[in-house]
Amino acid sequence: MKVIEDFKYTKEHEWINISDNSATIGITDFAQGELGDVVFVELPNREDSFSKNDVFGTVEAIKTVADLYIPVSGKVIAINEELESNPELINSNPYDKGWVIKIELNNPSELDTLLDNNQYKKLIS
Repeated sequence: MKVIEDFKYTKEHEWINISDNSATIGITDFAQGELGDVVFVELPNREDSFSKNDVFGTVEAIKTVADLYIPVSGKVIAINEELESNPELINSNPYDKGWVIKIELNNPSELDTLLDNNQYKKLIS
């Protein structure tokens, strides 16, 4: 199970990769493994704004549907449109091609409440 060292994580199994005042968000390798084969991803619209822990979309697998929770407050600046036709990218490449959204951060101090890679590894072990 892959956990990226420089990323932050949530207890709900989302990852976030920070770059200046923006961030890329997706679901972890652990989460995609628990879900099984992803068949559909409901994405928000560009320009949608969310508060920390809001549901911003869903992931549908063959046996279940899971909500996606935004790790920090922000405005959506990009969505991974490739997931609309290839939702299985979340299974095959959750940290790269399977990213879900990119946001502009509203409150960077919220990052301090997230798990680092070691804390996340403990959570899933």
